[in-house]
Amino acid sequence: MTQELMSPDYAAAAQQINTGALMLGAGLALTSMILVPALAMRLGLSSSLTGALRIALMKASSRAVAKPVVIVDQQRLLR
Repeated sequence: MTQELMSPDYAAAAQQINTGALMLGAGLALTSMILVPALAMRLGLSSSLTGALRIALMKASSRAVAKPVVIVDQQRLLR
């Protein structure tokens, strides 16, 4: 029933979404924006160390969500 309601473009987009990577990226982003500054204040860490931790977590977040372009191109070639 749901297959009939979805257009082919939406079905292809839904198959390409990696929910686990999206959840990991969102968790890392949330951690870097809320938890790291709160823990840094509690522990008395310097602002430069706190900033470095936030930058590292945001980079990890973007890497977790980013898809390699090569794999997507290979999948298109196989279709």
